[in-house]
Amino acid sequence: MLELSQNLKEILIIGFGGFLGAVFRYILSNIIPPAFEMPMGILGVNLIGSFIMGFFMYSPLNEIYPHYRLLIVTGFCGALSTFSTFSYENLFLLEKGFIGKMVLNILLNVVGCILAVYLGKSLSIFLFREV
Repeated sequence: MLELSQNLKEILIIGFGGFLGAVFRYILSNIIPPAFEMPMGILGVNLIGSFIMGFFMYSPLNEIYPHYRLLIVTGFCGALSTFSTFSYENLFLLEKGFIGKMVLNILLNVVGCILAVYLGKSLSIFLFREV
């Protein structure tokens, strides 16, 4: 019962952080105007999320307050910008000297996700072209 209670507490902490991150993402992505025909709001949330994650993961707060990590990193930054996690993981690979793995990870994620969006779009058009 204690295990379930602890897991539920952690899930609620992550959920609250995720709620705040999602709301912040919505607000920022709508108040930062596009520039040069590019979505600057998304760039803004990705940069802010990456900064917050980098600051927290490399600060002593990460070790002192483990529930803050769930709230800020997993919840808030996760909902604000999954790009922050992607960036942190690539920096981790770089710091460990795994440059090839870092480059491969970047290529697989960026190219793979663009391809996945295209495939999802294509499937949607195929399935709903008569609707």
